[in-house]
Amino acid sequence: MSRTGTTVEIRDLIYLSEEGAPPRRLDVHRPAADRPAGPSVLLWHGIGPDEKDVLAPLAREIASHGLPVLVPDWRSDAPDGGRSHLMASLRYVRDHAVEFGGDGERVVLAGWSAGAGAAMGLALRPAATEGVRVIAAVGVAGRYDLPARSTGTAPLADLDSTEADAGAGAVPVTLVHGAADSVLSSSHSRDFGAALRTKGWPVTSRELASDHAGVIMTEYDPARGLCVPSTSEHVLRAGRETAAVIASAARTA
Repeated sequence: MSRTGTTVEIRDLIYLSEEGAPPRRLDVHRPAADRPAGPSVLLWHGIGPDEKDVLAPLAREIASHGLPVLVPDWRSDAPDGGRSHLMASLRYVRDHAVEFGGDGERVVLAGWSAGAGAAMGLALRPAATEGVRVIAAVGVAGRYDLPARSTGTAPLADLDSTEADAGAGAVPVTLVHGAADSVLSSSHSRDFGAALRTKGWPVTSRELASDHAGVIMTEYDPARGLCVPSTSEHVLRAGRETAAVIASAARTA
């Protein structure tokens, strides 16, 4: 366990043991000060296998808003595309959030890039959450016309079904995207948001002056082939905005 300013980090907790495979692990970022249990945030990384560390800067920033944040490793190259890992992490939050000052009955599901599609897949199919109560979903720099890793179907395609019409229990959705994203165009979030609104879904959209990596408080390092923490002020500002949006989604759900 390590302490950074107003937050505490607990690393490499095992959330899933698989026969013949290394255990799946997650990190917890939570406020350092005790406070009444509030919603818990489950934050999924993108398509790169086991890249929870990429989201550490954003997770710390969200935790500074008073929310426990759990960030699991998951593998998109698993035979099921990572679905079993994603779902196991969701169950872990339900069963263990109270240990970190959170409420396992109120889960904010958030994801970046491929993780955003996975989060939206479950937002549109609440019956697929295996009894976990998702109170809000946040997609950060996502694409929603491809099969979600959590459900196997594209969120946009799911919206075409009559079952996807928003009802009284519709999960509020927030979409965040960088206007300068050259990896996944911000048009993906705009199109998805428009489709959700057509169906009567509660949607909030934010477009930031940032790129694909900057919205999570990182910058892409081509030598390492992954996103790394940044000290650039414009990147930090974008990451703080994303964290504030996720915290707001938790407070208002």
